[in-house]
Amino acid sequence: MKKITGFYILLLCLVQFSCKDDFLTTTDPTRLGTDVFYKTQAQFEQALNGVYGQLQGITNTAYLGQEFMSDNTTLDFNPLDRGGAAGWEAFEFSTVNPGNGEVSALWNNHYSALYNINYTLEKLEPSTINDAAKKEIEGQLKFIRAFHFFNLVRYFGDVVLTTKTLSTPNEAFDLVRSPQADVYKQIEADLKDASTLLPATYPTAGRGRVTKGAALSLLGKVYLTLKRYPEAVTTLKQVLPLGYSLNANYKDNFDPAKKNGPESVFEVQYQGGNDLGEQSNFVYVFAPRLSQGAVTGFANTAPSGRNIPTNDMIAAYEAGDLRKDISLQTGYTLNGTFVAIPFINKYRYPHTISGRSDNNWPVLRYSDVLLMLAESINEATGPDAEALGYLNQVRKRAGLAELSGLTKDTFRTAVMKERRVELAFENHRWFDLQRTKTPAELAAFMNAYAAKEKASPTVSRGGIAFNALDYVYSDFEYFLPIPAPQILINSKLTQNPGY
Repeated sequence: MKKITGFYILLLCLVQFSCKDDFLTTTDPTRLGTDVFYKTQAQFEQALNGVYGQLQGITNTAYLGQEFMSDNTTLDFNPLDRGGAAGWEAFEFSTVNPGNGEVSALWNNHYSALYNINYTLEKLEPSTINDAAKKEIEGQLKFIRAFHFFNLVRYFGDVVLTTKTLSTPNEAFDLVRSPQADVYKQIEADLKDASTLLPATYPTAGRGRVTKGAALSLLGKVYLTLKRYPEAVTTLKQVLPLGYSLNANYKDNFDPAKKNGPESVFEVQYQGGNDLGEQSNFVYVFAPRLSQGAVTGFANTAPSGRNIPTNDMIAAYEAGDLRKDISLQTGYTLNGTFVAIPFINKYRYPHTISGRSDNNWPVLRYSDVLLMLAESINEATGPDAEALGYLNQVRKRAGLAELSGLTKDTFRTAVMKERRVELAFENHRWFDLQRTKTPAELAAFMNAYAAKEKASPTVSRGGIAFNALDYVYSDFEYFLPIPAPQILINSKLTQNPGY
């Protein structure tokens, strides 16, 4: 776990971050010491905003471990600059090691956020603020704590389970990794609490905050991951009457002008077009590196060329799928010349200031709920008409024919394919592969994909050969390594096997 001194510094975020369109513009008040700060409802809401704000930093690079590691995306290779080979590129080529800086950042960012959540919950419990507001704040904090632990346990396996702050720095050196089963028990408990504490909706000023539907949806995903299918079915069905619906137009899910719409269950909030520092920049990170302004809309920009859709991903779309052109483009036109390097199109919308786009990031959508419910029913009792109905709702919106006559196995294949294209580039693919395959099966699957990508790369490598270690997947890479600096700080932390 991160050094305790770093945690104290990070407390500053509680009063300087913000998190959504309507409450992102909250003015930063005079910063107060924690002994006098946690007194009023407004102060607790500021602390909560800080917790929401930390979701942005985590989301900004989540594609590395959730899309980039999978068969969905690759990179626009730069043969003249190999500076990223030991960092972010390692997620694509399966060469991540314990010294990887992105892995350390992933661990540190989650635990920094968890410290702030735990600290605020400890201050909230004895407070005398309005009871209804107190319950809503507690529910939101517990949802976000569960969300972070759910990420961590899927990334690393056994992790440090912290639900209380430390009294002294020395306690940090006694922390050990808890078994996954214990971590999941905490996640389940937090989400059950959140689902009872949170409202189904908020007034307009609260749009974007965590709701009862978000807590139930994430809990359903937890049960699905744990293969507790009957519980997943029961939980996800509780989301259905809460007022969500599919947007008639798939594109509306990503349009900044239509944020937090009827299909949105939970999304990380961003706000561009100003100097508040709350903007997103996904289009700049994902656009081909030499595309200049052809994709971003601003000339002389230098995109990063990361998270490029693979040929394998492009081929996954059925003919006539209305989602394909919304989700990706197979190339761009620059100075009258078409360049056949694909790019993610979901987060490409006009914005007023270069580098400051206004896109939110979808975490849970109603289509995800429907597909999880279809999958859970199939795994629990087989592919009945109800399960097919949920699957076909999503396909119908995409302009595709309804499916019928499926066996349990063919339904399983169909729903996984549907999840891949419906939720493409929204950070679901790696965890979907992980939860449906054993470590050996996942390694075999990824090695088969790697063989195709190495034989015919999606993007030219400019004559640079693959390293002998590139695209070689082993069973142990089912989980990421525990960051080496954490083990140096605390020798009681153990490393994942194989690293």
